[in-house]
Amino acid sequence: MQIGNAAEKSGIPAKTIRYYEEVGLIQPAHRTESGYRTYDESDVATLRFIQRARGLGFSVKEVRLLLGLWADRARSSADVKGLALDHIGEIDRKIAELQSMRDTLVDLTERCHGDDRPDCPILEDLAR
Repeated sequence: MQIGNAAEKSGIPAKTIRYYEEVGLIQPAHRTESGYRTYDESDVATLRFIQRARGLGFSVKEVRLLLGLWADRARSSADVKGLALDHIGEIDRKIAELQSMRDTLVDLTERCHGDDRPDCPILEDLAR
Protein backbone atom coordinates (compact mmCIF):
# COMPACT_ATOMS: atom_id res chain seq x y z
CA MET A 1 0.00 0.00 0.00
CA GLN A 2 1.13 3.56 -0.58
CA ILE A 3 1.84 6.10 2.13
CA GLY A 4 -1.66 7.60 2.03
CA ASN A 5 -3.23 4.24 2.83
CA ALA A 6 -0.65 3.52 5.52
CA ALA A 7 -1.36 6.93 7.02
CA GLU A 8 -5.10 6.28 7.04
CA LYS A 9 -4.75 2.81 8.58
CA SER A 10 -2.25 3.91 11.24
CA GLY A 11 -3.73 7.29 12.07
CA ILE A 12 -0.39 8.99 11.44
CA PRO A 13 -0.12 11.76 8.83
CA ALA A 14 2.02 10.93 5.79
CA LYS A 15 4.37 13.80 6.65
CA THR A 16 4.97 12.28 10.09
CA ILE A 17 5.59 8.85 8.59
CA ARG A 18 8.26 10.39 6.35
CA TYR A 19 9.75 12.10 9.43
CA TYR A 20 9.85 8.82 11.36
CA GLU A 21 11.66 7.26 8.41
CA GLU A 22 14.08 10.20 8.25
CA VAL A 23 15.02 9.93 11.95
CA GLY A 24 15.35 6.15 11.74
CA LEU A 25 12.35 5.30 13.90
CA ILE A 26 11.02 3.09 11.12
CA GLN A 27 12.90 1.32 8.37
CA PRO A 28 13.04 3.08 5.01
CA ALA A 29 9.99 2.11 2.99
CA HIS A 30 10.28 -0.11 -0.02
CA ARG A 31 10.01 1.87 -3.23
CA THR A 32 8.22 1.11 -6.45
CA GLU A 33 10.04 1.57 -9.74
CA SER A 34 8.45 5.00 -9.96
CA GLY A 35 9.74 5.92 -6.50
CA TYR A 36 6.56 5.65 -4.44
CA ARG A 37 6.93 4.40 -0.89
CA THR A 38 5.10 1.15 -0.18
CA TYR A 39 4.10 -0.35 3.14
CA ASP A 40 2.68 -3.65 4.31
CA GLU A 41 0.54 -4.62 7.30
CA SER A 42 3.65 -5.14 9.43
CA ASP A 43 4.69 -1.55 8.76
CA VAL A 44 1.20 -0.36 9.71
CA ALA A 45 1.37 -2.34 12.96
CA THR A 46 4.68 -0.65 13.76
CA LEU A 47 3.20 2.75 12.96
CA ARG A 48 0.24 2.03 15.26
CA PHE A 49 2.66 1.02 18.01
CA ILE A 50 4.53 4.30 17.54
CA GLN A 51 1.28 6.28 17.50
CA ARG A 52 0.12 4.71 20.77
CA ALA A 53 3.49 5.25 22.46
CA ARG A 54 3.65 8.87 21.29
CA GLY A 55 0.06 9.34 22.47
CA LEU A 56 1.21 8.27 25.93
CA GLY A 57 3.88 10.96 25.80
CA PHE A 58 6.95 8.85 25.10
CA SER A 59 9.68 10.77 23.29
CA VAL A 60 11.03 9.63 19.93
CA LYS A 61 14.12 8.36 21.76
CA GLU A 62 11.99 6.38 24.20
CA VAL A 63 9.84 5.01 21.37
CA ARG A 64 13.01 3.82 19.67
CA LEU A 65 13.90 1.92 22.86
CA LEU A 66 10.38 0.51 23.13
CA LEU A 67 10.47 -0.64 19.51
CA GLY A 68 13.74 -2.41 20.19
CA LEU A 69 12.23 -4.13 23.21
CA TRP A 70 9.08 -5.02 21.25
CA ALA A 71 11.18 -6.66 18.54
CA ASP A 72 13.38 -8.54 21.03
CA ARG A 73 11.46 -11.65 22.04
CA ALA A 74 14.25 -12.46 24.55
CA ARG A 75 13.65 -9.15 26.35
CA SER A 76 12.95 -8.88 30.03
CA SER A 77 9.61 -7.33 30.89
CA ALA A 78 11.48 -5.61 33.72
CA ASP A 79 13.26 -3.49 31.10
CA VAL A 80 9.94 -2.40 29.62
CA LYS A 81 8.46 -1.72 33.04
CA GLY A 82 11.51 0.30 34.06
CA LEU A 83 11.17 2.51 31.00
CA ALA A 84 7.47 3.00 31.70
CA LEU A 85 8.12 3.80 35.38
CA ASP A 86 10.74 6.38 34.42
CA HIS A 87 8.18 7.94 32.09
CA ILE A 88 5.57 8.00 34.86
CA GLY A 89 8.09 9.86 37.03
CA GLU A 90 8.54 12.46 34.30
CA ILE A 91 4.78 12.82 33.93
CA ASP A 92 4.47 13.29 37.69
CA ARG A 93 7.12 16.03 37.59
CA LYS A 94 5.25 17.78 34.78
CA ILE A 95 1.96 17.49 36.67
CA ALA A 96 3.56 19.02 39.77
CA GLU A 97 4.98 21.87 37.69
CA LEU A 98 1.62 22.53 36.04
CA GLN A 99 -0.16 22.39 39.41
CA SER A 100 2.29 24.94 40.81
CA MET A 101 1.69 27.23 37.84
CA ARG A 102 -2.05 26.85 38.26
CA ASP A 103 -1.89 27.57 42.00
CA THR A 104 0.12 30.73 41.36
CA LEU A 105 -2.31 31.94 38.71
CA VAL A 106 -5.33 31.19 40.90
CA ASP A 107 -3.76 33.17 43.73
CA LEU A 108 -2.96 36.11 41.46
CA THR A 109 -6.42 36.18 39.89
CA GLU A 110 -8.05 36.04 43.32
CA ARG A 111 -5.98 39.05 44.42
CA CYS A 112 -6.82 41.02 41.27
CA HIS A 113 -9.92 43.17 41.67
CA GLY A 114 -10.70 42.98 37.96
CA ASP A 115 -12.19 46.44 37.97
CA ASP A 116 -11.35 49.83 36.43
CA ARG A 117 -8.40 50.46 38.73
CA PRO A 118 -4.94 50.20 37.19
CA ASP A 119 -3.47 48.15 40.07
CA CYS A 120 -3.06 44.54 39.01
CA PRO A 121 -1.24 41.89 41.06
CA ILE A 122 -0.94 39.70 37.97
CA LEU A 123 1.09 42.29 36.08
CA GLU A 124 3.06 43.20 39.19
CA ASP A 125 4.04 39.55 39.65
CA LEU A 126 5.04 39.19 36.00
CA ALA A 127 7.17 42.32 36.25
CA ARG A 128 9.16 40.96 39.21
